[in-house]
Amino acid sequence: MSDEPPPRKRMVKPPTGGLEAGRPKPARLKTAYKRTLSQQAWLERQINDPFAAKARAHGYRSRAAYKLTELDDRFHLLRPGARVLDLGLAPGGWTQVAIERGVTQIVGVDLVPVEPLPPAHILQMDFTDPDCGPRLIELLGGAPDVVLSDMAPNTVGHRETDHLRIMGLIEAAADFAEDVLKPGGVFVAKAFQGAGSTEMIARLRRTFAEVRNLKPKASRAESSEVYLVATGFKGKRP
Repeated sequence: MSDEPPPRKRMVKPPTGGLEAGRPKPARLKTAYKRTLSQQAWLERQINDPFAAKARAHGYRSRAAYKLTELDDRFHLLRPGARVLDLGLAPGGWTQVAIERGVTQIVGVDLVPVEPLPPAHILQMDFTDPDCGPRLIELLGGAPDVVLSDMAPNTVGHRETDHLRIMGLIEAAADFAEDVLKPGGVFVAKAFQGAGSTEMIARLRRTFAEVRNLKPKASRAESSEVYLVATGFKGKRP
């Protein structure tokens, strides 16, 4: 029998700081040098956002990719062989998802430059330019099966003006989709909760077999954004 004393039990130091149940405190920026308050808030949201972290780990260009993956998992919008248009694609997360899910014929457009995403064709142009639509169809090589729109205008801080600009862009995307989609096609668009969305849903129900209004999990809780998913395009409006 050994004469050595029994080993002492190690004391585990209780967690200090943090939140309830030992969760860590939200990360804070180390410096606010030359950043506005809104820029600081945006960066802190990115640092603490689990979807942003997942996007970085997966190689997606934006957390918005998870909005489309959720919609596609539920409604099977994307398929190999489909022709897809991505309106307002920057920085490219939705196009990445489409390519990942077997789409090889895809064209995207945005006002700002976007790094290449082969095999996608990327057009830097104003979507509301009358020459843009024909150029998109030319690059795509025919009528699309799916039109995706994650577009949102730059806001000016005036609520009524911003709302009108948002709805104008959604209506332009819907007009375009109804002009170019193949029968049975799909239209997905970002919208915002309110009277405008209700009116847009009623409009789309006249030309699509089903229209759904959803808020994906990857949409921030404080955001009023929703996504309209219109399937089974019935043809152009009379």
